[in-house]
Amino acid sequence: MQFFDLREALQNFTVFTKSDIQKIDSDFHIQRFSEWQKKGYIKKVRQGFYIFSDLTINEQILSLIANTIYKPSYISLEMAFSFYNIIPESVYEITSITSLKTMKFNTDIGTFSYRHIKPNLMFGYTLIQYNNHSYMVADMEKALLDYLYLNQKIKNQRDFESLRINKQELRSKINRKKLNQYLKLFKNDNLEKRTNKLIEYIQYD
Repeated sequence: MQFFDLREALQNFTVFTKSDIQKIDSDFHIQRFSEWQKKGYIKKVRQGFYIFSDLTINEQILSLIANTIYKPSYISLEMAFSFYNIIPESVYEITSITSLKTMKFNTDIGTFSYRHIKPNLMFGYTLIQYNNHSYMVADMEKALLDYLYLNQKIKNQRDFESLRINKQELRSKINRKKLNQYLKLFKNDNLEKRTNKLIEYIQYD
């Protein structure tokens, strides 16, 4: 198989693996991967996962990649805050939640970090469509709860101020009913208290 043939066969793939290629060409020689990497045709994201070097990188593509290279996972925490425009700055680390162990991958296209939570807390995300693909992003309410759950030191006004949350944006977007429904599923009194304090904090400018 020539590289052009591979590019054509996998034109709809954002991330691909060696097994994806072997499904197309069972006689494919794995050694070609090293050759194509040296020539700059493909890039390794993490062990076993690759992208084409000419792939246009944006937040949507990074989110697709994040969902793919470590499963199950969904975008949450700071990356989700940026997605919903409730923090002012861009996020340079693609942050996700997973039921697997906490992990971080430093790559040429970005840093992908994953924080562990219990499998029963893997809920509250939405499928976002992009270029005939989809990736999972935490609902804004779940992203807030994920963050507070994993950062137990965040508990008072000074801590909330350090997050640089856009109060007006959060007030206009947050669904209190959904937040409370998700909160009950955590079954965590401490989290409930801190969440209520955060809600009090955003009520006033």
